[in-house]
Amino acid sequence: MDLRIFTEPQQGASYDTLLAVAKATEDLGFDAFFRSDHYLRMGSVDGLPGPTDAWITLAGLARETKRIRLGTLMTAGTFRLPGVLAIQVAQVDHMSGGRVELGLGAGWFEEEHKAYGIPFPKEKVGRLEEQLEIVTGLWQTKVGDTFDFHGKYYDLTDSPALPKPAQDKIPVLVGGHGATRTPRLAARYADEFNMPFASIEDSERQFARVRAAAEEAGRRPDDLTYSNALVVCVGKDDQEVARRAAAIGREVDELKANGLAGTPSEVVDKIGRYAETGSSRLYLQVLDLADLDHLELISAQVQSQLS
Repeated sequence: MDLRIFTEPQQGASYDTLLAVAKATEDLGFDAFFRSDHYLRMGSVDGLPGPTDAWITLAGLARETKRIRLGTLMTAGTFRLPGVLAIQVAQVDHMSGGRVELGLGAGWFEEEHKAYGIPFPKEKVGRLEEQLEIVTGLWQTKVGDTFDFHGKYYDLTDSPALPKPAQDKIPVLVGGHGATRTPRLAARYADEFNMPFASIEDSERQFARVRAAAEEAGRRPDDLTYSNALVVCVGKDDQEVARRAAAIGREVDELKANGLAGTPSEVVDKIGRYAETGSSRLYLQVLDLADLDHLELISAQVQSQLS
């Protein structure tokens, strides 16, 4: 089971804070550092000092880390034109020496679009499908050839389809709870399917849908990686669990029901139940980015039992 650290910087984090977490992620042996792509805080937090851009952040981290994978859960399709996004991600891939992964989603948080003057289209999933086809198509076009696309939402003519990523193929992640269109998009475009903040039972059902869609698309279901994103709150004892839960404004019982919370042995047991669904990768949503001791505990007493 791969463990990746997943952050929500819109809730309040500077680049320096994210850099400290990314370096701890690398030093403590985790597989990757991922971040959300949002421009507005959620809930009652103040969000200070304000939002940071996902791909600018990852560009900086690409130059200041050496091993860990870097990516987004999920880049909002409403924020960027697909041709521009393909250039940005390919450039960061080169800056990292080939360690980038792209999670791409439709976008959903209407308030942040209003707050920063970003159009919020009614039809988002259809746009996402075209975005996935364009981004992957640009990267796959041979050097010297051109790429054309004429869709309902986007139109590209004689694109040189440059630059190319450092990797032969940047892993693409698709995720979500949708029962029909989401599995179909994952089957067609994704290297990994991510199930965010879902129960073991719901994850098992959705993974089965994605596997069926992959077979229908002529792919082997096992060619995809299946993963979960879950909030994490681990303590060496019940008192420490309660302290960490209070620090992020959550209740222990709720965290245990909906995430990975408790003592290391409790968390390892629950991870095992997710593994039984076919999940082989977990994105640990860390909400208190100042608590690096939390990461040390997870590395020493949870990750060590999974390797």
